[in-house]
Amino acid sequence: MASTQDRLKQLIDEHLDIGRDPDFDAQLGDSGVSSVDAVAFFKEVNREFSLALQAEDCLQFKTLGELVTYIDARAG
Repeated sequence: MASTQDRLKQLIDEHLDIGRDPDFDAQLGDSGVSSVDAVAFFKEVNREFSLALQAEDCLQFKTLGELVTYIDARAG
């Protein structure tokens, strides 16, 4: 099974046009992704990982790495 990071990378490739491989340590605010696209992306994350994050919950994640840690802590 693919790692959480690999699965998130695939979602980013499919749903966000950032033009490069995602940096899981970079600040999400520096990614250039619009807030509308970010909310849509988190909906996909919810679906993929069976989460129930609300739009305002997403503000707690400063980096994609923090999101990976959050998902892994709730897995299995």
